[in-house]
Amino acid sequence: MKRRAVVTGLGVVTSLGRNVEVFWDRVVRGDSGVGPISLFDVSGYRVQFGGQVHWEPENEDIATLKELKRLDRFTQFALASAKDAVSDSGLDFSAEDPYRCGVVIGSGIGGLWEFEVQEERLLHKGVDKVSPFTIPKLMVNSASGHVSSLYGIRGPNFAVATACASAANSIGSALRAIQYGDADVMVTGGSEAALTPIGLAGFQNMRALSFRGDAPQQASRPFDAGRDGFVLAEGAGVVVIEELEHAKKRGARIYAELKGYGASGDAGHITQPDDEGRGAGRAMEMALADAGMNPDSMQYINAHGTSTPLGDKAETRAMKRVFGDHAKRLAISSTKSQLGHTLGASGGIELVVCSLTVSRGVITPTINLDTPDPDCDLDYTPKTARQAQVDVAMSNSFGFGGHNASLVIARI
Repeated sequence: MKRRAVVTGLGVVTSLGRNVEVFWDRVVRGDSGVGPISLFDVSGYRVQFGGQVHWEPENEDIATLKELKRLDRFTQFALASAKDAVSDSGLDFSAEDPYRCGVVIGSGIGGLWEFEVQEERLLHKGVDKVSPFTIPKLMVNSASGHVSSLYGIRGPNFAVATACASAANSIGSALRAIQYGDADVMVTGGSEAALTPIGLAGFQNMRALSFRGDAPQQASRPFDAGRDGFVLAEGAGVVVIEELEHAKKRGARIYAELKGYGASGDAGHITQPDDEGRGAGRAMEMALADAGMNPDSMQYINAHGTSTPLGDKAETRAMKRVFGDHAKRLAISSTKSQLGHTLGASGGIELVVCSLTVSRGVITPTINLDTPDPDCDLDYTPKTARQAQVDVAMSNSFGFGGHNASLVIARI
């Protein structure tokens, strides 16, 4: 019999704030975190805006100045959000069996900043000027490794790299570890810092991004007829999940129960989604089955909703495929309308949103939805948050490579 897992701690680093409460208030208010990029010179780019985190790591209580130099930006984000999630959970890892605790933190790309810095050194200063810390800084598992070292966690410890599904697949893997008895506590989520010169150029030149430079805060517009691509963003979202009885025994505050996980592959184009949303639908069906729930029990979906012409349409078709007539009664929203697309971190940030939606009874909005696409004809909670009791919610994450992941979360 599968064991039950609950969410007891939340942490985020986003363009709308470092603190979960600040982040939540701004999301509910309908703010946008999109703006001009100041991390590097963008004068030669057609896209000059994104969801940038305004970050001063030396002012964060995550590492010494010496240690910070050995951490890529994405690992810094992961450490900060993990520390907040652990603090929020009230866990004291020194009182836990370290072999019964684990870490799974994913990233779509990993240490892209470090890669670019060291490539520049190699080309212009020579082989001997490449930092000996290059590989430990850029590897995708750097975040999970550093979090496990910080807390002395010796149980399951790995990273998932499935593009924009990385965090959701990580959380699903952590859920499995608890369900099947490999761990009692898991720190899990995703982190990404791909808002770099190569990252921006690559996404821009494949025409995946919005070119709405005259109005950056209106550029991310999921399900809107005028959407023209996603907005590249950075950040991290980490949650603490633990076995239900373990959480009860220590008197933990519980946000919600993480009930189900489903994953699938499109087996098609490397960047374009399946037109009919068959792979996405399969992931949703599997998550519902894992949760032991019928489609009609679902009330809210935090959609992948990236603001791409093909993706939003395919996700809408997938939801209709899975939920049938009930799809019209679902409340749906896209947090990416406010943050932009944080790639491998998005599933972690969006599970934080789902946890708060279930625990606080607020459905967050899809901003910039001015002219609904006729092919996207569901209730996407346009522009304004609404009060509603949500007992069951789903978070969707779909990534380049045809990776699909869905998570089901419920009131307890």
